[in-house]
Amino acid sequence: MADSDHEHTFESADAGASTTYPMQCSALRKNGFVVIKGRPCKIVDMSTSKTGKHGHAKVHLVAIDIFTGKKLEDLCPSTHNMDVPVVKRTEYQLIDISDDGFLNLITDTGDEKNDVRMPDGEVGEKIIKLFKTEEKDTNVTVQTAMGEEAAVDAKESTMK
Repeated sequence: MADSDHEHTFESADAGASTTYPMQCSALRKNGFVVIKGRPCKIVDMSTSKTGKHGHAKVHLVAIDIFTGKKLEDLCPSTHNMDVPVVKRTEYQLIDISDDGFLNLITDTGDEKNDVRMPDGEVGEKIIKLFKTEEKDTNVTVQTAMGEEAAVDAKESTMK
């Protein structure tokens, strides 16, 4: 065989940091995170049931999607692994709110971030109240998991 038969072309490469990691179902805890139906969720309730002679104990999980707020449930044998999303929360200073509904944020290092959509509901109202109505310096907390991100909280900046 010629060497050309073994050449591989890679379109892109990254550090390989995964967006999830496995954890045994019995080790999951309330208020922790888990992936259910491919969505990153926060566990709000869980219970373990004992089963028959040859079955495994099963863990019943009730969780809320951290981005959509939808309730999801799953039943998993306690000895099996489930994916846990890597959830990161980062605080940014709010500079402006664009006309097309995106937040103009700035990082600690001074870089601009303009790809976070203005959230609906309570968090969006809080951002508008602090930034537009009260004209205060506002920090926005952005939560990131599995390639998605959303503004999840806002508070008055303590920096001067």
